[in-house]
Amino acid sequence: MSHQRVAQPASGSASEPLQYKFADLIADPVVRDRWEQVRRYFFLRESTYDMTRRCNIRCNGCYYYEGEKQHAVENSDLEQWRRLMQAEKARGITFVVLAGAEPSLVPERCQVCFDEIPLGAIATNGLKRIPGEIGYRLHISVWGDDETSYRTRGAKEMLVRQTDNYRSDPRAIFVYTFTPDNIDQAETVTRLLAREGCQVTFNMFSAPVGYTGDLRHTPNSLSRTRQAMLDLMVRYPQTVVYSRYNAVAHTHRLGLHDLYGCSYPRRNPSTDVGLGRSFRQYRTDLGWDREAACCVPDTDCSDCRHYAAGSAVVTARLFRHATDPDTFRSWLDYVDTYLAVWVRDYPRGANLSQNLVPPPGFDLI
Repeated sequence: MSHQRVAQPASGSASEPLQYKFADLIADPVVRDRWEQVRRYFFLRESTYDMTRRCNIRCNGCYYYEGEKQHAVENSDLEQWRRLMQAEKARGITFVVLAGAEPSLVPERCQVCFDEIPLGAIATNGLKRIPGEIGYRLHISVWGDDETSYRTRGAKEMLVRQTDNYRSDPRAIFVYTFTPDNIDQAETVTRLLAREGCQVTFNMFSAPVGYTGDLRHTPNSLSRTRQAMLDLMVRYPQTVVYSRYNAVAHTHRLGLHDLYGCSYPRRNPSTDVGLGRSFRQYRTDLGWDREAACCVPDTDCSDCRHYAAGSAVVTARLFRHATDPDTFRSWLDYVDTYLAVWVRDYPRGANLSQNLVPPPGFDLI
């Protein structure tokens, strides 16, 4: 796409909008270096895998225990898991996301996956330590302080137990999921994680289909969450892995599908290129259903602001963001954040944009 001309929507002249070539957008050596760094990872092709139906807690609003996937028969045959990973590698999958219910309960299956495809991440509640030989990035879910976690997840002293398991573990990043109820707790949790030498990134509660609980976001909670994210980025720059454009994209009044168009098969009928062709969401019986295939199945698409979804949906929209220097820099910040969150040992840089840039074609909020 080098030197492709793309239109900038605003300029000094309303009658003759300024035009940028791609070469103009990467003329700054710092921006060019960041572009060269992130595009080295364009080979990543993901699919996701439910490792087990079992979990050691039960959370309000849990995605796994919605829909048909929770009823799939659990396959415990390690050789069948190994053959699946070998077949996935053969069809071009280079990155796996192991989820569940709770993958830490079946470390032997996680090890088989790592042995075959060594790039990936595991979504875990962090209450049971995953052996160090499994070298994936570990996403440890946090839903507030220990009092809130007990109320919404039914487990006592979660944060204490999570940090005991993963303090100074280079695989681990904590994922703070904002709900309307825990916005004011984010600073306390982030301060504790900073003291323990941990990293944290942010997620947004996105309601499952048919969810009638009290965790669905409102316009007010979206606005408060955005400000909390921005404040924490400033206060804890060595701890928080996030960018201003992440905050914009995930706290907008519109969900990710309405803003960017979802790339996953569940909402994308195309089988020609990208995730529509390559992505599969395997259940515990090692089967998959294209009609339901999504990074977080059974999410209400209109309410989806999930960090995992954005990691593919926003990053796939390069051309839409290659319109002007600040929009492009904001997109690079988003991609840089995504890679730092998902790829172990990725060397994240400083954010390039200090501005709040609206999603292309939309207002800021």
